[in-house]
Amino acid sequence: MEGQSLQVEMSTAKKEKPKADRLEFGRTFTDHMLVMDYSDEHGWHNAKIQPYQPISIDPSAIVLHYGQSVFEGLKAFRTKTGDVQLFRPQKNLERMNHSNHRLVIPPIDEEFVLYALKRLVDIDRDWVPDAEGTSLYIRPFIIATEPFLGVAPSQTYKFITILSPVGSYYKEGINPVKIAVENKFVRAVRGGTGEAKTGGNYAASLIAQKIVEKDGYSQVLWLDGVEKKYIEEVGSMNVFFKINGEVVTPELNGSILPGVTRDSVIHLLKHWGVPITERRISMQEIADAHQAGTLEESFGTGTAAVISPIGVLNWNGKEYVINDRKTGDLSKKIYDTITGIQYGKIADPFNWIEPVTNKETVNH
Repeated sequence: MEGQSLQVEMSTAKKEKPKADRLEFGRTFTDHMLVMDYSDEHGWHNAKIQPYQPISIDPSAIVLHYGQSVFEGLKAFRTKTGDVQLFRPQKNLERMNHSNHRLVIPPIDEEFVLYALKRLVDIDRDWVPDAEGTSLYIRPFIIATEPFLGVAPSQTYKFITILSPVGSYYKEGINPVKIAVENKFVRAVRGGTGEAKTGGNYAASLIAQKIVEKDGYSQVLWLDGVEKKYIEEVGSMNVFFKINGEVVTPELNGSILPGVTRDSVIHLLKHWGVPITERRISMQEIADAHQAGTLEESFGTGTAAVISPIGVLNWNGKEYVINDRKTGDLSKKIYDTITGIQYGKIADPFNWIEPVTNKETVNH
């Protein structure tokens, strides 16, 4: 994509922006979107910011039949001074290329896409809400568009990014959620697509999610797909446990998504001198720690919720109440620190923040 240019077509019909207290996650979308095409002949080309609109796709497009697609999720935040900034966007684009490799999708030029994303957010910066806990969710994704009913990588693709002003992902907010451990269904196995951010992983999780929702559980905690013994991740989050002063989290093993927030939490804990270990963790170990009184906290991490404390785990029909269903001190400290950096309330010693500027010209 050397020399790639970015065209801009401004929308003439502005949408009504929802009030901050009416924001639902992923229901409302801004005035503009970023699109880009790929063909084997031209590579990635025709990058354009245009009015948000439906896309036209052939009914035989590969993505509709064989699921060749990837996506990402990141956020833009408004500071008290009115500036808009992103949190570690480079990590998301690196991960997108990791997913691209697994799904045999041509890599994107991370530098150019970051530039284009910042232009898009800048154009729709009035959509970045300023109420406590709100943000602008950014969803880049790639779909295989070649019209072909054959199990083979597509020769054409479309890259799209849409924006959505959002409130809390969970209605509970930072308050602890109830999680059910899944023993029957399998989401991913080592060697599969678990470490890629592709739609099929999430489709595979829906049945278990649907079953536990009726009993008041927010998410499913997945175990490994072979022995159904070792903890992997929650449907939309990586997971951490604080046991007897030490924080442990499942090691990345090829079937777990390498979360950007997960990585940020590990960085923070090491920075603070809190013992943190990435290793295999069995559900039996968690049950034993609960029985011994050493299971002090548990929380999920992800872009959407940031930190989501876990107040109850249900395993084999038994509920394990964690920290009296209260948000733990460490969970709150992590949440306050990450969100403090994201919203510009506290210093960023890790250079995680990427400001969105008003510069209209960048050499690309």
